[in-house]
Amino acid sequence: MENTSLSYLRQGLGRVGAASLGMPFIVLLIMSMLIVPLPTLMLDFLFTVNILTGLIIIMVSVNVSRPLEFSSFPSILLLATMLRLSLNVASTRVVLVNGHQGAGAAGEVIEAFGEFVIGGDYVVGFIIFIILMIINFIVVTKGAGRVSEVIARFTLDALPGKQMAIDADLNAGVIDQAGAKQRREEVSQESDFFGSMDGASKFVRGDAIAGILILLINIIGGLAIGVGQHGLSFSQAGEIYVLLTIGDGLVAQIPSLLLSLSTAIIVTRVTTSESMGTQAGTQLSSPRALSIAAGILILLGFIPGMPHFIFLSMGFSLAAFSHYLNQSRIDSAETTSAAKQVEENTQKASESDDLDWSHIEQVDQVGLEIGYGLIPLVNKDSGGTLLARIRGIRKKLSSELGFLIQPIRIRDNLDISPSAYNIVINGAVRGLGEVQIGKELAINPGNITTPLDGQRTTEPAFGLEAYWVERGQSDFAKTAGYTVVDPATAIATHMNSILKNNADELLGHDETQQLLDLISEKSPKIIEDLVPNKLSVSTITQVLKNLLQEGITLRDNRSIIDNLLAESVKTKDANQLTALIRPHLGRIIVQDIISVNEELPIITLEQPLEQLLNNSIQNDSSTNDVFLEPKLIESIVASVSIEKQNAEERGNPAVMVVSPKIRPWLSRILRQRLGNLSVLAYTEIPEDQEIRVIGRVGIQDEQQNQVAA
Repeated sequence: MENTSLSYLRQGLGRVGAASLGMPFIVLLIMSMLIVPLPTLMLDFLFTVNILTGLIIIMVSVNVSRPLEFSSFPSILLLATMLRLSLNVASTRVVLVNGHQGAGAAGEVIEAFGEFVIGGDYVVGFIIFIILMIINFIVVTKGAGRVSEVIARFTLDALPGKQMAIDADLNAGVIDQAGAKQRREEVSQESDFFGSMDGASKFVRGDAIAGILILLINIIGGLAIGVGQHGLSFSQAGEIYVLLTIGDGLVAQIPSLLLSLSTAIIVTRVTTSESMGTQAGTQLSSPRALSIAAGILILLGFIPGMPHFIFLSMGFSLAAFSHYLNQSRIDSAETTSAAKQVEENTQKASESDDLDWSHIEQVDQVGLEIGYGLIPLVNKDSGGTLLARIRGIRKKLSSELGFLIQPIRIRDNLDISPSAYNIVINGAVRGLGEVQIGKELAINPGNITTPLDGQRTTEPAFGLEAYWVERGQSDFAKTAGYTVVDPATAIATHMNSILKNNADELLGHDETQQLLDLISEKSPKIIEDLVPNKLSVSTITQVLKNLLQEGITLRDNRSIIDNLLAESVKTKDANQLTALIRPHLGRIIVQDIISVNEELPIITLEQPLEQLLNNSIQNDSSTNDVFLEPKLIESIVASVSIEKQNAEERGNPAVMVVSPKIRPWLSRILRQRLGNLSVLAYTEIPEDQEIRVIGRVGIQDEQQNQVAA
């Protein structure tokens, strides 16, 4: 049993490093000094450690370039203060118990401070102690406490602005997610640190007050014990115990002053890339300031009654040093100017070095440019919700389309109207509009006849009639049947529509490769057989683009890749591969149009027209284009538009079903002219899907005869 316990103990100690045991050891040491009497040798050692700790802390405080580099300072300050106070308790015990034996009864350190530092005169020692207490308590501690309070308050007040600046830089593409996370952690650490420093300054203040009280208690207690218990005269007891108490107080007060000074240095630091010594040395070494100071000192040296030698010697020395600094700066400036001139000459001699690839800035895949009047929409402090809406759109579209959309960058553009915005894809403006801050957009769904008191406009996403109304009229507009949205929602809806209609432009080679990598994690064999043995990544990218172009999502990416692998033995052409895999995706295509178990309302071509289009492709089988008279094409488009409008007015989706041969050509023609119309092939409709014909498109006999002729 004992062996098992020892084994567990050794394993536990093995997992704990020496640094982890340091703080618990210091806490135990402090508790021991408060309870257990210490020998004088141990007191001398701990007093030396206390002074050394104060020196180390102030040296670290001076040499850090940023306060956060010494983030453990509040905790260290607490432990160092408690260590000093516990030493006071231990030394008080020794002084009061053994003080009657003489000046060396409390150890060599206290004796040295009592005899050497203050010359054995307890009156002088008491005066020096009081002066140190005034410096520590009134000057350093009080000033550091006030600075800590102010900087903690300002740090917390600036926290929302800093968080907003990080979000703005992230959305503008200045930093990435890792950089934003690091900056958020730094902001959080900064607020925690200065908040802790505000409390830690109270430790220093309390330490200074405790030093005064301990001194008075030791003097009164020592006189009482010396006179009452050891039979000393009042003057003997006063000389012995007051001398020991003053020595003890000075030994403790010097580390206390060092800790107070360290606190003041930390909280008064201005964050730069330099340490305090380097920063102060650079800024104080001004030749002009030193020359003026040297001149004043030399003038004082010539005044009768002044110490001429010391004033004049120091004044001329400072003047010589100032001249040396000034000459050094002139030489450095000349060297820098010569180097700059050489660099300019080199650049002029080599025109090819004027530009490199780092000067070429790549455009963002998706961006939103806003006028300066719309900046409040992205400011969280003023209630702006545009950033959150844009993030929601990106997340929603990535989920719907089946691939990750790149971050949407928001930038201000001074070249556009203050209330305008541009939606940019791959550097080109694909949508634009204007919104009015402080008002709401009331959209007419199409059947509302009640007019509104507001500025008439057009809803940017779908081209519906709308009004910009005051917020007080939004309830009336909703009651009348209007759909009311705020400016941020209007912009977000417009962007959602633009991105969805141009989804194929958001997919590139990198996104396809990431999609393939994602599939290979669960189905590595499919990717291994397909790429690059059967198809290249470029071909797969084009097939996926074709699907997105016709509104087919890539959510079921494994089925798409699986069918590509099966059909790749027939052709390597991206367009033909797209036509071959579409029938395998028929159920997904249909369910994106209607709900499960619903009838599919369709528009078809009359038999003569469909036969005509099929024959046109057969007449030129080398391409997928149909060669018809422009008037006939326009007539077909007009007829389809009428049927599409009739279907939408009845609340049905606009779906046209044609033969597989003419589907690609007809889909391209109608998509360019009519927009959201789904063109399917007969083979793409699942066998168990019920359909209902709601319209037919045909041509006049004379038009057919003209084509035949």
